[in-house]
Amino acid sequence: MTLAQRAMEQLELWPDLNSGPASCGAGRALRSVHSEIVHFHSDRDVDLHLTVSAIQRFHDDLRESTAIRLVPGSNWVTVHLDCDTDVDLLMSLVSAALKAHQNRPSPAGHPAGDECNFRRVTVLPRG
Repeated sequence: MTLAQRAMEQLELWPDLNSGPASCGAGRALRSVHSEIVHFHSDRDVDLHLTVSAIQRFHDDLRESTAIRLVPGSNWVTVHLDCDTDVDLLMSLVSAALKAHQNRPSPAGHPAGDECNFRRVTVLPRG
């Protein structure tokens, strides 16, 4: 079982999340009543919908993580899963994303920045 599969199985047990196809057309998504929260695009790459305010709040910590890729202007971060610690980081960030979306009004349609980072991030293997 891949790290992404294991993470998705764990998150599917969370009562606030439901699974389905990702709106970007690539992979599976987990969504809350407010928004899509997580897109599982491959065995290692996951996009997480954090919101601008959450990204700003955690920006320095996110930038320091080798597992995180930030795209300027995006409400999403890409998490590259290489080890169990990266899965733990994803779980913590999903919790933060759920909290951030509870305090955010539901968007009409897909405003700029609400599209995930799929095809906008290149993840290089760790050397």
